[in-house]
Amino acid sequence: MGTILFELALTFYFASTIISIVELFKGSRESSRLMLFITGGGFLIHTASLIYRYSEAGHLPISSMHEASSFFAWCVVLIFFLLEFRYKIGIMSSFVLPIVFLLMLSSSILPRGIRPLNPVLESYWFGIHTFLAFLGNAAFAVAFGIGIMYLLQEHYLKSKHVHGLFQRLPSLQMLDEINNKMINLGFPLLTCAIITGALWAESAWGSYWRWDPKEVWSMIAWFIYALILHIRFTSGWRGRKAAILSIIGFVVVLFTFFGVNLSLKSLHSFR
Repeated sequence: MGTILFELALTFYFASTIISIVELFKGSRESSRLMLFITGGGFLIHTASLIYRYSEAGHLPISSMHEASSFFAWCVVLIFFLLEFRYKIGIMSSFVLPIVFLLMLSSSILPRGIRPLNPVLESYWFGIHTFLAFLGNAAFAVAFGIGIMYLLQEHYLKSKHVHGLFQRLPSLQMLDEINNKMINLGFPLLTCAIITGALWAESAWGSYWRWDPKEVWSMIAWFIYALILHIRFTSGWRGRKAAILSIIGFVVVLFTFFGVNLSLKSLHSFR
């Protein structure tokens, strides 16, 4: 049943991603509604899949790369719907749903077996730390998509191409505002994830910081987003530079998630 639910969610996300890409070239109110309906259906099925996995494993389904990638995608869709409810920007799906589908596709090709939880993970910090980290990373994923939208809209504006996609993309001011809100959401979540991770490490290994690769790369990502917020606050640095930094920040987040887990030895690696 868990496999069926996961595959159904993947199929729904694939369909909604295709529709969202079509939206870039020929959008309509009907196709946008269809995309939201299919994505919503995929999200509900995905939620059921995670609940089923939890009941089968007996612990939060975030302890393997398959589970982590799937949960990461779920968090991104959650943030997407919260933004869609607030701003009603259907075309945002064209820049966010491909991320969701790629995360789910990655999850689908990774080993799906349920393994006993590592004894060191059997702590109340496990759920708190991982949920904060994934939700923060999901906010950064959306900021990444919004950053690309900003650069694209700015390109159209500078080239005086004021037809087609330009007319359906939000204004630069709105995109910058959403980008800022996403980073303002993700940064404290990442901060709390790092703090709870340090507390967890101290209780598990007797040290708050061990210069583990994932700890180091998480801190690099933290500094990038801290830089964005600092420069916005002190120098009024907005627009293009903030969009580019948000894109770079998410690339670091992806490396921290996939690169460290798959290519480097780390105490935090998913198996």
